[in-house]
Amino acid sequence: MNDTKLTASELVAAYATGELSPVEATQNALRVIEERDGETNAFCLVDADGALEQAKASEVRWRDGNPIGWLDGVPASIKDMFLTQGWPTLRGSRCIDLGQPWDVDSPVTARLRENGLVLLGKTTTPELAWKGVTDNTLTGITRNPIDPSTTAGGSSGGSAAAVAAGMGELSVGTDGGGSIRIPASFCGIVGLKPTHGRIPLFPASPFGPLSHAGPMARSVDDTALLLDVLAMPDHRDPAALAPPVSTYREAVRRDVRGLIAAYSPTLGYVDVDPEVAAIVKSAVQSLGDAGLHIEETDPGFTDPKPAFDILWSTGAAKWLDTFPAGSETKVDPGLRKVWELGKTFSASDYLGANAERAALGILMGEFHTRYDVLITPTLPIPAFEAGHEVPPGSGLSGWPDWTPFTYPFNMTQQPAISVPAGRTSHGLPVGLQIVGPRHSDDLVLAVAKLLEEVRPWP
Repeated sequence: MNDTKLTASELVAAYATGELSPVEATQNALRVIEERDGETNAFCLVDADGALEQAKASEVRWRDGNPIGWLDGVPASIKDMFLTQGWPTLRGSRCIDLGQPWDVDSPVTARLRENGLVLLGKTTTPELAWKGVTDNTLTGITRNPIDPSTTAGGSSGGSAAAVAAGMGELSVGTDGGGSIRIPASFCGIVGLKPTHGRIPLFPASPFGPLSHAGPMARSVDDTALLLDVLAMPDHRDPAALAPPVSTYREAVRRDVRGLIAAYSPTLGYVDVDPEVAAIVKSAVQSLGDAGLHIEETDPGFTDPKPAFDILWSTGAAKWLDTFPAGSETKVDPGLRKVWELGKTFSASDYLGANAERAALGILMGEFHTRYDVLITPTLPIPAFEAGHEVPPGSGLSGWPDWTPFTYPFNMTQQPAISVPAGRTSHGLPVGLQIVGPRHSDDLVLAVAKLLEEVRPWP
């Protein structure tokens, strides 16, 4: 059995029958890493020996009939933004001391270990996860396994590339402006940014109210299973939500036919590539044919990019101000510009931007009294040439210019998921985004599951 083509759910079912073992699955994942990571550059650290030790322990648990979780023994990776005991967390930066003690697990890492997942290694990120593509001067350029001449997206591009290529079934990314959904769309996988606080974070991110962690997988079912693992509270995050009242693995099968979905192809102000627009429109029609009531309408807000820029750049400046003297010459030149921009804003500017963020959240809260979910393209374009922050020749000034569908919903802290909707004529994946009211992660997953059923993704 070629388990690199299986979902995590299918792997676990095979473990239960003895058709596959966690050791075999881990060996196969490591083999694919050896074969494909030289081209994609998805991993910045691979611990083959440690992964096999974890897999052997899981194999014993399955043999004895005592797995410790629904994903026990599933090969997974974790973005190099999360603290991991025994592994360095360099966050794509040459300014972080490699020699310091690495003796703390983040909440995300701790939950993965407690549930028996096999940690293969850490995935690449742009420096401090600052942009929508994945490259840095420490580890180089991360490429899209669908077409290695194109970007995997970012900032969780390593995680998306790993999952899409079969280098482990699951990964966990971060999302401060679209960083899970952007690479999920470009690489043709599922990526969920849950409600803010649903997955605890430690240490606290300087990007504050924008920052989320989330699951990345090749199916909606796997995404829900991984969210069940990650959604437990942790005392180190004072903003963490209470435990879910039910499991996401059950909620994902909720019947959503008859619910009302707003379909906004442009949010009222976005220019969308015609082929992307046609693919997303066709997928929305499929949802309508399946029983979701579709109404084409815009939420009614203008582009919040000016406020987002203040929140993003001041967070970056706060973080970078803690770096050692002389770091200005070592950080990514684009990140240095964000650092310098952030220093120009006052506390009053920040509070004003945060007030705009709150107003946007109120507007969307009212919108969802009329519409159960909002559907948009995830991105207005397919993946472009790797090694560039913006599409070459586009005239755009920075990554937020081509991610207008994602960062507004970091500001509102709503759950939002990217699900594959189709492929362009050049074979590049296109994602569809489903946004729900705060705390409706279960609903967002259920609508995503319906799309997956009516538009199966190979």
